[in-house]
This record gives sequence, C-alpha cells and structure tokens, in this order.
Amino acid sequence: MAESSPTSTQARTTRRRSIEETPPSMSSSSGPLTEELQCSICLDVFTDPVTTPCGHNFCKTCLNKCWDNSQTCNCPYCKETFKHRPDLKINTTLRELVDHYKKKSPEKKAEVLKKAEVLCDVCEERKLKALKSCLVCQISYCETHLEPHLRMAGLKKHKLINPVSNLEDYICQKHERPLELFCRDDQTCVCPICTVTDHKNHNTVSLEEESEEKKPQLMKTQKDTQQMIQDRIKKIQDVKHSAEVRKRNTEKEKAARVELFTDLIRSIERCQTELLEMMEEQQKAAEKQEEELIEELEQEITELKMRNTELEQLSHTEDHLHLLQIYSSLCSSRNTRNWSEISVKTDESLETLRRALTKLQDSLQEKLTQTVSTELKRIQQYAVDVTLDPDTAHPNLILSDDGKQVRHGDIRQKLPDKPERFDTCPCVLGKEGFSSGRFYFEVQVKGKTDWTLGVARESINRKGVITVTPSNGCWTVALRNENEYWACASPSVSLCVRVKPQRVGVFVDYEEGLLSFYDVESSSHLYSFTDQSFTGKLYPYFGPCNNDGGKNSTPLIITPVNYNK
Repeated sequence: MAESSPTSTQARTTRRRSIEETPPSMSSSSGPLTEELQCSICLDVFTDPVTTPCGHNFCKTCLNKCWDNSQTCNCPYCKETFKHRPDLKINTTLRELVDHYKKKSPEKKAEVLKKAEVLCDVCEERKLKALKSCLVCQISYCETHLEPHLRMAGLKKHKLINPVSNLEDYICQKHERPLELFCRDDQTCVCPICTVTDHKNHNTVSLEEESEEKKPQLMKTQKDTQQMIQDRIKKIQDVKHSAEVRKRNTEKEKAARVELFTDLIRSIERCQTELLEMMEEQQKAAEKQEEELIEELEQEITELKMRNTELEQLSHTEDHLHLLQIYSSLCSSRNTRNWSEISVKTDESLETLRRALTKLQDSLQEKLTQTVSTELKRIQQYAVDVTLDPDTAHPNLILSDDGKQVRHGDIRQKLPDKPERFDTCPCVLGKEGFSSGRFYFEVQVKGKTDWTLGVARESINRKGVITVTPSNGCWTVALRNENEYWACASPSVSLCVRVKPQRVGVFVDYEEGLLSFYDVESSSHLYSFTDQSFTGKLYPYFGPCNNDGGKNSTPLIITPVNYNK
C-alpha cells in the first residue's frame, strides 16, 4: 500500500494537539430547564413550539411529520385521539421562553460548536476546518491539504471518511491499519492483517456489508426504544393521573371523616347538654318535693303539739264527765301519713346517665352503620366473579352445576385424589387466584349453624388436618354452634355480633395487607386482619362444615354483588 503524505509520529503528535475533546450532550450542558423546554419527539429544545388540545407541547415540524405518517391524529405524549386534525398555532409564550433560553448563554453554545469541529492537522498557523480524515495517514485534512489525496494515484487508494476527532478508534491498535473488516465469529472490527493472524479462518465481511445487515435490526431497536419511551411517558401520565385521583379521593375521605367526627362530637355535646338539663330538672323537682314534704311535716307537728297539750290538760282534770266525753276524739287515730313508708331519693344520676349513654350509643351506632354502608359501597366496586373449583373440593362436598353453591353431603364421593384436593378438611377454593390489587365477593350464609369463610394462600396444605390461621396461610371468620362467631386468628378472637349475618362480604387489599369481613345486610363490620404480608396467589376459601344430621345442610351460596354508586 502506497504511503506518502505525513504519517510520521511527529505528524500524529501534531494532530493530537489540535484535536479538541468531544463535546458533551446538549442535555448535560444546557442547564436545568432543558427537560421542560424539550420536545418529546426529537428530544431537543423546541423549535416553533405548538400546543395540542390536550395541553402538550411539541416542535411544529416534529408533530406534523408524526401526523403525516399516521392514519390518526393523536397526542404522541398522552395518546389522546382527535377527531379532526387540529389547526396548530405557535405557542408564542413558550417560543419567547425558548428564545430567551437559547440567548441566555451564547458563549457556551459557541464553545460547544467549536468543540464539535474537527480541525486540519497539517495547517500550521490558522487551522482550518477539516474536510476529510484519512484512515491510512491517520490525519485530518482541510480542503487545501486534501488535494494530493484526490490527485495522486497512490493516495487515491487511501480510505477517506468524514472528519472525526477520534481517529484512533478507526485504527487497529495492534497493526496500525484501518479497521476495514468485521469478524462475525468474535463480533469485532478487524484490519486485513488480523484476518491472517488472530482471526484466520474466521467469517469476516466488509464493514459496509455488516453495517447494512445491522441497520434493519438497528431500526427495529430504535423503533422499540421509541415505543419504550412512549410507554414510559404514558406510564408517567398514568401514575400522575392515579396520584391525582388518589389525592381527590383522599380529600373526599378526609371531608367525610371530618363530617362524621363532627357529627359524633355534636351528638356527644348534645347528649351532655340534655343530660345536664335533665339532672337540673330532676334536682328542681326533688327540691320542690322536699319543700312540700317539710311543709306537710311541720303542719302535722303543729297539730300534734296542740293535741299533746290537750291530752296533758285532760290528764289532770277532775271533771270525769268531760274526760269521758272527749276521750274518744282525742285518742282515736287521725288521718296522718305513715312517714315510715316515705323515702327521699338521694341519687338518681346513675340511672339518668345510663339512659343518656344508651341514647348516645344508639346515635353512635346509627352513625357507624352509615359509615360502614358508605365504605361497603366503595369497596363493592372491586367485586369479582367467583366460581368454585371442583378440583379442590373435599370428597364429601356437593357443588352446584354453576359452581356457585356448596354444601356438605354425608356420603364420600369417589373422586381423583389430586394434589390440590382437600382430603380431610371439608372445604373448597375458588377457581381464580389474586396476587395483586383489590377484590371483593359476597356469600349467603342464611340458615346455617356452622361455616367458615375467607381466603387462603395457594400454598396452603391440602392434606390432613388444617389449622385455619394466618401463619398457615388462611385468613377466615367462622360461625360455630349456631351463634358463636370467631375470627380465626392466633389466638382466636370472639366477635360481638348484634344481628345474625345473612350475607357476608369479603374484601382484600393485597398491597395493603388488609382483609375485612362485613355483614352486608346490616352494613356492619365484623372483623379485619391488618398489616398482613400476603405472598403468592390468594384464593377465596369456603367451608360449609359438616352436615350435622341435616341441621347444617343449607349450602353456602356465592351471590351477585348489588353495587349502586
């Protein structure tokens, strides 16, 4: 290969001194506002920014090209579709902001442009901009110094490329020859000498051939990357929307809770006022009664004193006839009250307080019922369609054809002993499991004397005796002996139930680790497992319990959820 022109070490040293560092990306040097002033299509600072009806901004040219290449007009950012192609107007306020931003630091931009230029390595005084870089000479040339490569036969064979500042990356560091070939076996660029040494007998092709073959994949990767960008932009919008909805819901919940507790405080204050007024009225009535009793007693004392005087005088009289004539009237019993039967109440406050607290309790229970009713309406929107899984059902259980009812039969059926089937505990799981989010279902328990309801982890033991506790992957409440309600925790918790539930609602918030049970018809809360660590899939759990000689033959029935907003 002919090698004239400067290729000496001295020339390379001269070239190294003249090469500037590769400029950093615009995003790293443009300042903190770059992202806000950046078009999400071209990822550069806006040029003639326009705003879509949904409120997002793009370069006018970028958006028009995007719509020209699509059958529909939608926002590249949030994907909102427009029936008619919007008439785009320049966002003058944003354009002024962009212009101000671009003019803010012209020195920095000039420096970036200067760094982007590759200068001629041959020029000695004022270096001119390079036109080409030679891979053989490993030198960059301006138009004047490139002329011999275009004229001389030996130099015409040199490999010329557009000027680059990192020429060393285009040269084989071992043989100092241009990297002209690609080794497919080792997936690396090589020079011609490499093909007869380290890469002998390897599958090598020209860089152009390999590049052309890689371009379709590159374009696909670019398309996939752009789609990933759009997906993530959409995800950001979804997260922001969810955050806004959550914030609005939280504000509504806060307002509702404030209203609830304000009503409760008012009820307590009203109860207190009524109690004090009642006690005051009782005090006044008691005082009046006491005054009347004292007045009556004083009256009788006066009369008795007069009678005593008469008796005293009569006892000393010598007039026997007079004594006998009035004796009967003085000694006979008069119509006086039997004061030993009359008592004065000294304390009525306990009874008054009891009545007041009972009234307050009724008021609080009414408020609580209203709150639970509202809560039920909110969680019923997470209702799911639950169907029983016959492959998990204990052989003694009888399932309805639609998979919505289960009851205990006294005869053990001959069923395949599948790994998922319960063989000792008379229970069955739902077909579908849930490993995220929220779900809710309702079960009719009317007419039963024993039952168990809740959810179970997929990994729950199906063989042998099962202890239905959270530590064993089962969260349930149960009815035993017709009127004993329990939460199957560790230890079990006795539940105070005001009204016998006819239909039980089960709600799960997987991420929150929450499982709540409700009496649907009375809108009352039965029990909640909180701060649980759910793992794997959770399945609805149904235990109709033993038939008990027909006393507990009524089935558990999965009922539709009547959800009214």
